[in-house]
Amino acid sequence: MKPIDYKLQLLLTVFISSLLLGNLLGSKLISVFGIVTSVGFFGFPFTFLITDIVEEVKGKEVTRVFVHAGFLALCIAVFFVFFSTNFPPAAQYMNNEAFNNVFSSSLRLIVASLMAFLIGQYHDLWAFNFWKQKTNGKHLWLRNNLSTIVSQLIDSLVFMFVAFYHQTPELGAAFVFSMALPYWVLKVVFALLDTPFVYLGVRWLSSDVEDSLSDSGDSRGTRVSNG
Repeated sequence: MKPIDYKLQLLLTVFISSLLLGNLLGSKLISVFGIVTSVGFFGFPFTFLITDIVEEVKGKEVTRVFVHAGFLALCIAVFFVFFSTNFPPAAQYMNNEAFNNVFSSSLRLIVASLMAFLIGQYHDLWAFNFWKQKTNGKHLWLRNNLSTIVSQLIDSLVFMFVAFYHQTPELGAAFVFSMALPYWVLKVVFALLDTPFVYLGVRWLSSDVEDSLSDSGDSRGTRVSNG
């Protein structure tokens, strides 16, 4: 039986938890450096951080599993939120209206969130691999930031336009773009700040690869060379 990769499972748990909490908590608005954003914003930078770490160490195919698992988790969450908010409450339950206000979202916002996640993450996966080939596997800080910054821009634009474009006559293309730009700038700041954590994460996850090679070499009575 293939051994369980506990580090990958831990990263997948953090990835899905951050994604779900970012969406479920997203109805509360806060101000960060003068930019009005959703409190769920703090969950999303972790998703790009984790996929970059996983792709650097484990490759594109394993990272794609993370993206598919995240998308499936969002779909399941949407189903249960829709079911729970539309199911009639018991007579003794007096907080149904508050419950629905917190957890229910319009179908358009849900579709926007799903589309933004899938397109942004697939671009991040492709871009990270593209820059990895262009840099011959060097300059992790550059690959991480180039892929994440552009992917976050795509994520922000897709979400804002799908969710709000022409929802009212005032929400034209220019206005929606003006909403998305500060949101993206805030994401860029967090993307730059997470660079040291990418290096730490890669070092932490890659130790499994080194240990498995060492164990394999020992089992054959040979020593694995790092050269």
